[in-house]
Amino acid sequence: MSKAFTSSVITGNELLSGEAVWRDPGGNWVPELRQAQVFVDQGAANAALAAANDDAARVVGAYLAAVELTASGPRPVHFRETFRTRGPSNYRHGKQEHV
Repeated sequence: MSKAFTSSVITGNELLSGEAVWRDPGGNWVPELRQAQVFVDQGAANAALAAANDDAARVVGAYLAAVELTASGPRPVHFRETFRTRGPSNYRHGKQEHV
């Protein structure tokens, strides 16, 4: 039996910077999870993921990440995704300056 689909966003890593990015409703890659399009339908999510993987010149390793919907926007379900929202962990810069 397959696992039930949960609300998800598309994420990957920007090719040049290595930063985690998310796909917004317009098909653009954005630096903040709160700007990401949330998918509640598996078919739509898979179709958007296929399109995201066609953008290999900008982003690598695109995949669906489970989120829960909150009043302040999507929130990662798994620790790995929470960690990715904070940016690279080797030193404080970028997103980590504000944590």
